[in-house]
Amino acid sequence: MPDAPPRYKRILLKVSGEAGVGGDKFGIDPKTVSAVAEEVAQAVREGVQVCLVVGGGNIFRGAALAETGMERASADYMGMLATVMNALALQAALEKIGIYTRVQSAIPMQAICEPYVRRRALRHLEKGRVVIFAAGLGAPFFTTDSSAALRAAEMGCDALFKGTSVDGVYTADPKKDPSAQRYETLDYQEVLAKDLRVMDASAISLMRDNHIPIVVFSIRERGNFVKALRGEGVFTTIA
Repeated sequence: MPDAPPRYKRILLKVSGEAGVGGDKFGIDPKTVSAVAEEVAQAVREGVQVCLVVGGGNIFRGAALAETGMERASADYMGMLATVMNALALQAALEKIGIYTRVQSAIPMQAICEPYVRRRALRHLEKGRVVIFAAGLGAPFFTTDSSAALRAAEMGCDALFKGTSVDGVYTADPKKDPSAQRYETLDYQEVLAKDLRVMDASAISLMRDNHIPIVVFSIRERGNFVKALRGEGVFTTIA
């Protein structure tokens, strides 16, 4: 039986710095970067338009440093710069395997990437290029979840995919509680009411208001991204 076609034409993939680039380690892990790039490449080759937001927690956590007394705005800007480094690493890995890629930063830095311009990003997607959005929203006090949700809405995405180290949303942390149960589906309000912490509340609300489903899956298992795009495999859908 032939594989089912992807359910979505255009999606935004959000991955954390640790799961997407760091491999649960500090810094950038080349094997993890290459594995994520292969997942994205497979989706692109199936005709899906993909844009990406990657966190920076494998390099720097602004919120954590702010808790030690550093000014929050400065700490957040440092975290934004970490996401640029991760975006460039993913760009290099994607282009190494033949996938045309553009990095757009919310903080202009023309020497290394494009500034974020919505219409230019849309044009890149229409041409089959992967667009990686870096530096969050270019302003402190916003998470990369918020930037992923806003970019998904701005790009007119059919869904926001969140690649994590677990295969969906659970009633509790499955790494700590073996009795935790995975949800097949949830609605936005359930996520907010149960404080499931899939993404921050503002990101969930923005996806609800724009009727964009969120698909939570494990980015660690090879082939899982395309399976989820087809509606196969293990994942949780929030809609």
